[in-house]
Amino acid sequence: MATRTSGRGSGSGTAAPAASTARWLTPDTDTSNQIVLAFDDNRLASLLFGHYGQNLAAIERRLDIVAEQRGNHVTLEGPREACDQARHVLETLYARLKKGGEIAAGDVEGVLREAASQGFLFDFDPATKKQSFDEIQLRRRSVRARTLAQDAYIRALKRQTLVFGVGPAGTGKTWLAVAYAVHLLERRIVDKLILSRPAVEAGERLGFLPGDMKEKVDPYLRPIYDALHDLMDRNYVERALTSGEIEIAPLAFMRGRTLANACVILDEAQNTTSMQMKMFLTRLGENSHMIVTGDPSQIDLPPGQTSGLAEAVGLLENVEGVEVCHFNAADVVRHELVGRIVAAYDGKAAAARRPPAPAQAPVPAQVAATEPLAQEPAVEAPPLEEPPQ
Repeated sequence: MATRTSGRGSGSGTAAPAASTARWLTPDTDTSNQIVLAFDDNRLASLLFGHYGQNLAAIERRLDIVAEQRGNHVTLEGPREACDQARHVLETLYARLKKGGEIAAGDVEGVLREAASQGFLFDFDPATKKQSFDEIQLRRRSVRARTLAQDAYIRALKRQTLVFGVGPAGTGKTWLAVAYAVHLLERRIVDKLILSRPAVEAGERLGFLPGDMKEKVDPYLRPIYDALHDLMDRNYVERALTSGEIEIAPLAFMRGRTLANACVILDEAQNTTSMQMKMFLTRLGENSHMIVTGDPSQIDLPPGQTSGLAEAVGLLENVEGVEVCHFNAADVVRHELVGRIVAAYDGKAAAARRPPAPAQAPVPAQVAATEPLAQEPAVEAPPLEEPPQ
């Protein structure tokens, strides 16, 4: 491992991981600076930069700098603070690779947001700011928050019995909920994982679905299955489904049950009615955890019905043992275009709620017709001079 040599102006901040050699090439007073990073493992450096340099390209777009790769070296050019953040991101990801981890598609954006939340790197004070986002440790992988809202969500899951995750699509509400449920199941904190979702069509009539109850409900729970297969071994998931350790429970059939020693997830909760939501929340038993996720902007209930999620959030937000975590378009961790799409729809909804500007009262036509026109004062002509005799 190469020893990292810090550049000028390192201040009193914490040292970065000894993953690379960093060298400043321009004076601190310049508006545009260059820093060269040399990584000691060519294979890991290739994984760090990404296929065809896609990770470096993401850093360039996000921080508005230029990142040029040559072998295991990368030159960062741009404003000093942006170059510092880029160096911090690359060294953090490189340290993760050296520990045997992997870099997923959204990890670059996640570390970028983490660095931005810490402020300027060399002014970082660990006594007053979080050193990193929280994470969930699983046997197969570790799941780390990528935004401030996700960080607060994970901390709420670890702290509270009932957690609501409310926000637009793509913010990781369901995926993190499943990750925490798997964490509890793997450590035998709970004995069972129960997944539920209201079977409401998204604006379409699908008609009769063949098969048994599981086959009828499976299409509605596909996102949860995808998360389970991503976070756990596929064979283990199938065995757990067969043994009942992981249970798919249609919301309509939850009445009368007491869910003890279980982690229960209700997804797409915006499509529950008030009665369904109350019925679900009152199933909570001893040593159980409940996670409710939903997007209030995508309600598929018939017109005139109140969403059980919106009502429950308003009633329970200040109840002890309950925490509501709100997400917005800035927390979208899917494709960056999804965040802009959500923001555009939110802007349209906000404009529709804005009261219209008061219109000026028009002048009545009959008053305008009868009102006398203002006449200019008459100007007297000067007297004509008489011609001389």
